[in-house]
Amino acid sequence: MNDEEIRGLLGRVRTIAVVGLSPDPGKSSHGVARYLKERGYRIIPVNPGAEEILGEKAYPNLSAIPEPVDIVDIFRPPAAVPAIIDEAIRIGAKVAWMQEGIAHPEAARLGEAAGLVVIQNRCLMKEHFRLVGMRFT
Repeated sequence: MNDEEIRGLLGRVRTIAVVGLSPDPGKSSHGVARYLKERGYRIIPVNPGAEEILGEKAYPNLSAIPEPVDIVDIFRPPAAVPAIIDEAIRIGAKVAWMQEGIAHPEAARLGEAAGLVVIQNRCLMKEHFRLVGMRFT
C-alpha cells in the first residue's frame, strides 16, 4: 500500500481492535492505542487477561466483540498471526495491521485472498503521525 492509500484508509476507518493491548502504560501497544484514541478512533482492547484498558471494555478475542471492526491491529508474536487473521476474516474486518517487527507472509496472503487489506511490519501510530499528522480524524 502506498502513502496515499494508507492516508485514505486512515481517514475512512473508525474502529480499531487492538489484539494484545497491554494495560501497562509502558508498553508500546498501550501508547499506540492511547494515541489513536486521542485522535478520535474507537479503540477496542483484545486481551483475555484484562477487564478494561484505556477506559474501554476488553474482550478475550475478536469474535467476542459485539460491533463491527475496521482494523485489527496486531501486537502479538508472528506465530499467533495466522489464527488472528482467520478470526479477522470471520468477523468481517477490513484491515489486518501487523505492528513493527511482526510479519507473517503466508497469513498475509491468505488474508488478502479473503479480501482483507494486510499491512505488515509497520507501526499504525507512526504511519498516522507521518501521513495525517496532528490533525484529529
